[in-house]
Amino acid sequence: MLRSCVFSLVRHLTTISSSTCRPSLCLLQATNTRSVWSTGQEPRRSTYLQDALTPDEIQTASSAVKGYMSASGVDDPRFVAVSLKEPKPNIDEPPKRQAEVLVLNPSTGIATEMLVQGDEVISSEDLPLGTQPMLTPADCDLAESISKSSEEVQRALKERYDITDMDKVVGDPWSVHLASEEDRLLVEGDGKPKRLVQTFLYQRMEGEGMECNHYAHPIDILPIVDLNSKSVVRIDGLDRLPAPKVPTDSVNYHRNLLHTNSYLETQWRPRMKDLSIVQKDGPSFNVSDNNLVDWQGWSIRVGFNYREGLVLQDIKYKGRPIMNRASLVEMAVPYGDPSAPFTRKCAFDVGDYGLGYCANSLELGCDCLGHIHYFDVCMADEFGNPSVKKKAICMHEEDTGVLFKHVEYRNGHNESRRSRELVISSIATVVNYEYLFYWRFKLDGSIEFEIKLSGELSTNLTSSGEDPNHPSHGVLVAPGVNAQTHQHMFCCRLDMSIDGEKNTVSEVDIVAEDSPYGNAFGPVETVLKKEQDAVRLYDANKARSWKISNAEGKLNSITGKPTAFKLVPFTSGAAGPTVLTHDTSSVSKKGAFAQAHLWVTPFDEKERYPAGEYTPQSLEQDGLPKWIKGNRNLEAENIVLWHSFGVTHVPRVEDFPIMNVEHTGFTLKPDGFFDGNPAIDIAPDVNKGSKLNTPGCCSS
Repeated sequence: MLRSCVFSLVRHLTTISSSTCRPSLCLLQATNTRSVWSTGQEPRRSTYLQDALTPDEIQTASSAVKGYMSASGVDDPRFVAVSLKEPKPNIDEPPKRQAEVLVLNPSTGIATEMLVQGDEVISSEDLPLGTQPMLTPADCDLAESISKSSEEVQRALKERYDITDMDKVVGDPWSVHLASEEDRLLVEGDGKPKRLVQTFLYQRMEGEGMECNHYAHPIDILPIVDLNSKSVVRIDGLDRLPAPKVPTDSVNYHRNLLHTNSYLETQWRPRMKDLSIVQKDGPSFNVSDNNLVDWQGWSIRVGFNYREGLVLQDIKYKGRPIMNRASLVEMAVPYGDPSAPFTRKCAFDVGDYGLGYCANSLELGCDCLGHIHYFDVCMADEFGNPSVKKKAICMHEEDTGVLFKHVEYRNGHNESRRSRELVISSIATVVNYEYLFYWRFKLDGSIEFEIKLSGELSTNLTSSGEDPNHPSHGVLVAPGVNAQTHQHMFCCRLDMSIDGEKNTVSEVDIVAEDSPYGNAFGPVETVLKKEQDAVRLYDANKARSWKISNAEGKLNSITGKPTAFKLVPFTSGAAGPTVLTHDTSSVSKKGAFAQAHLWVTPFDEKERYPAGEYTPQSLEQDGLPKWIKGNRNLEAENIVLWHSFGVTHVPRVEDFPIMNVEHTGFTLKPDGFFDGNPAIDIAPDVNKGSKLNTPGCCSS
């Protein structure tokens, strides 16, 4: 599962003038034959402090930085990011809007953090020599270009495989995870630090363009490039002689190449009958200025940035606060193959590449069904210019079956209500892998975060000495093609505010009690008082959950206990382990957040990312393990939950050539937040569009 923003994503970012990059909030409705756009007047861009930077603000900030650096003799800074410096939540005197700018000096390789207010750079700090910010889409494009244009790489491909057409060669760019002393030596050198990318090579064999599933044709050599010197610094795998053969079977899913398949289906099955989602009266949600969404008592402010992608803020139910902010803040993706060079095959997708930069422009009637509201987003390109990504966020409603039902068996009376959810989603393509993110707001007052994983497996040839038909650290998914066992470990940052800013977290286990008849069991609640007490593992045998309670005196009128929500892990997909790499491995050290399912810290605006601000080529442990050393108080504090969860993926043959979605996720459920079922006021309704399949089979 590859980790760099696919180079073609650069082409989906359209540089535009500031007058055309305002977020347009467009409604689209899908019918069974066509898509209909209905657009209103573009909303005025207000000065709500947590709104993403406007195009004018991005342009002004980047111009200020260019002028500042030009005065120091740097005329061609490479922009990594221009984004809003978010203010603290619920402050009495809000500050002026500021931009955080991260730039690279190409001549020295030094990265600089800048803070810009208006058209003035108010602070500038160079990062320590060798600190590497994330790889942008332009960096990924450049890495592949350097690799494929290298005479040394071209010569190796010619000599080993008789490959001369470099247009048929693909170089998937990955950050370089420094797993060994040999890896660490790669970054050393005199003068300019190295900014490394490893490019896993494949060959396109079918089709004329990019349609071919090149993961069916892996090549065994691995060039490592330095973006600063724009050169190949090493090629791994050249010592393997004779060179193994590149697999040649056609294993394609692309609509233009299905007919070429060597052993899978070559023709379409009969088309299924139409199933349309039609809302003739339109949606039940409203979107006002500042991207504020209202739906069935819920209010949510929709945001986005280059690193986390989709961000939700100011989440409330009928005016009662629940969360200040919610987002996915990191991913660790280790591969479990100890053979070189796969010891360094790992990535931190959020910190290494940025989910915002990797976000898709979504397709009506395919990625999203029904009456759809899209949000466009603006980010900066490598030159600091504002760029728009169309339809990066999708919002729609979904029917999800029965919400509640009871039949009075004595007289047959039925009370039943359908369940509907508001779904706010975004999809990121990280080269070969798709991550589909869904925040679901429910009529029962719950919030679910679901991640679906799809795309293509990152494949390789079996290592030297392995049985080519029985790889020791993977699964043969096509003739000669190995897919390695790996994990996807996610971490969400949840800034809680249950009925107010002061909250307390407790762990709730369901345990058996001693009783005369042996039938007693129930919940046992333990308050997590300090940070180091709050590094916790999920336990399915105890139905473990974590309760977040108000600590400002807000009590439930029925129970007399503090109003609360609870975090229930793994409500989507199978429950999974923490990261499986050994404690001594560099993955476990850098990705320590994945060694526990829960961490809790008091809010600190500087504590944003659980593996630290800068993950590429990082060696020192940063983030959560460092922050909790102070063992700060957690009772009656503005607390932040860091929930880690994920998927352990042992590939299956059925995952190739493209993977049907895997699921994982969690739910925040009200637990004494309401005085009863919050959905009992939903009026009864019967769907008039439903029909009997066989007329006369049943009485109506």
